[in-house]
Amino acid sequence: MDLQQVFNVLVPIVCAVLGWFCRELWTAVQELKNDVAKLREDLPSKYVSKEDFNDRWMEVLKSLHRLEDKLDRVVELENRK
Repeated sequence: MDLQQVFNVLVPIVCAVLGWFCRELWTAVQELKNDVAKLREDLPSKYVSKEDFNDRWMEVLKSLHRLEDKLDRVVELENRK
């Protein structure tokens, strides 16, 4: 086999492998785009936003502070007796 025949055999093989690899990459990118689009739709319905979480957390903290104040008052009353 001379150099031209080797070249004629290897170039199509290399091009076929590169074409397959590029097609796999393209498919993976398209699937990622679909996944991100689905995630954008699902996030607001499944997960709480940061602002809502902070609002709820502040409510919990206020309740804990009220409970702590009540316990302090009970302890003070017990100490007076």
